[in-house]
Amino acid sequence: MAPSLEGFYESPVSLTNNNPPSKPLSSSVSSYIPGRTVVENHDNYDYDDLKPSFPDKHWPPLGKVPYNDKGLLGDPTFKNLLANATDVFDYNPKIGTEIYGVDLANLSDAAKNDLALLIATRGVVFFRNQKNFDIDAQRKIGAYYGTLHKHATTAVPKRGDLDDVHVVYTDEKSKDQGAMFTPTFLWHSDVTYEVQPPSYTSLKLLTGPPRGGGGDTLWSSQYAAYDALSAPMQKYLESLTALHSSHMQAEGSQALGRTVRRDPIVTKHPIIRSHPVTGWKSLFFNPGFVTKIVGIPKVESDMIISYLNEVVATTQEMHVRFQWWKDDVAFWDNRITNHSASFGFAPHRRHAVRVCCQGETPSLSSDATSQEEDLVEKYGLPAVNKDGSGQSNYND
Repeated sequence: MAPSLEGFYESPVSLTNNNPPSKPLSSSVSSYIPGRTVVENHDNYDYDDLKPSFPDKHWPPLGKVPYNDKGLLGDPTFKNLLANATDVFDYNPKIGTEIYGVDLANLSDAAKNDLALLIATRGVVFFRNQKNFDIDAQRKIGAYYGTLHKHATTAVPKRGDLDDVHVVYTDEKSKDQGAMFTPTFLWHSDVTYEVQPPSYTSLKLLTGPPRGGGGDTLWSSQYAAYDALSAPMQKYLESLTALHSSHMQAEGSQALGRTVRRDPIVTKHPIIRSHPVTGWKSLFFNPGFVTKIVGIPKVESDMIISYLNEVVATTQEMHVRFQWWKDDVAFWDNRITNHSASFGFAPHRRHAVRVCCQGETPSLSSDATSQEEDLVEKYGLPAVNKDGSGQSNYND
C-alpha cells in the first residue's frame, strides 16, 4: 500500500542541538529513497465500475442548448460557499484557489452559485479529501450548472449509464506516452471545437500516485494570457477568429480501433472572448485544438499560433500546478483556462473522472474589460510595464 498522506500534516521533527528526535520517525522518513515512491496494490479495487470503456454507440450532432450562468447569482463575498470553510488561499494573484472544510456533496444552491462565481473569477478551485463526492454527486452539481457534455471519443465508465462522464485512466501496464507529444501541444481547453464549449468542469482523483510520485496537473489563465499581450496585439487578435477541430482526436481513436461516437467537426470561434459573469476579456486559444486562424495568410497564421503557444505554455506567473491526492477535486472554467497533464508517474495507477457542462457560444462583448486593468484600478496596484525594449537583469 502507498504511504499514508497523513504524514504531510505532521509537525517537523526537531533536531535542535543534535538531540535525538523526541518521537519515532514517521514511515515516510524511515523509508525515504530519493525519487522513489511505493506502488500501491490494486488487487481489490474500489472503482472497477468506473474503469474506462469505449462503447460502440453513434450519436447525432450536438444541438443548441439553453445556458444560464449560475455565477451571475453568486454572492461577491462567497459567504454561502465559505460558511463552513476552515481555510481558503490563492496560489498566486492570477489563478488558483484552494478551500478546506467544504463538503462538495452537500452544497446548497446558493453555495453552488458562489462556487461558480469563484471559478469564473479565479479560473480553478481545489478541494481536498472529498470522499462524499461520488460520481453521482459530481454529475448532479455538473447538471445544476448546465447540460452535461458527452465526449465523442474518450473513455466512459464501465458502469454503462454514465455517457456524460469522461474517464482518465493509466495503470501499471500502460505505456508512457510522453514522447508522443510536445509539451506545448498538451496544453488545451476541453473540446473547444464544440459550438458551445464547456464552462464549469470538475475532475475527481479516485486513485493516483502517492505524494512525490508525479501526475500533477497544470492550469494556465486565459485572462492573464490576454493581459500579457501588448495593446496593439490585443486589438489585432480581437478582430480575428480561429478554427477549432476535433478531427485529430477522432483520427487517433479510429487508429486504435475505437468508435467515434459523433462525427468530427470544425468550428470557428473568436480568438478573444469575454466572460458573461466577470465581463473580463480572455484569450480563447489552445495548442491542442486550434489549427488555423481565419482570413490571414498561412505563414501569418502559423506565426501567431506559435506565438500564442509560447504565451500559454511558458508564462509562469499565469500558471498553477496542483499535486493531487486521493479524493481531491478540481473545479475549473474551460472558457478562461487551459490545462495540461504531466507525465513521469509510471508505474503508478492514475484514475480520475471528469464532468463538464456546455456553456454559451463564445463571443466578445463590446463593453468587456481587462482583468488586469480592473484590478489595478480597484486595488491601486502599479500599472504593468509592457515595454520590452529596456534593459534589466532577469528575476531569480
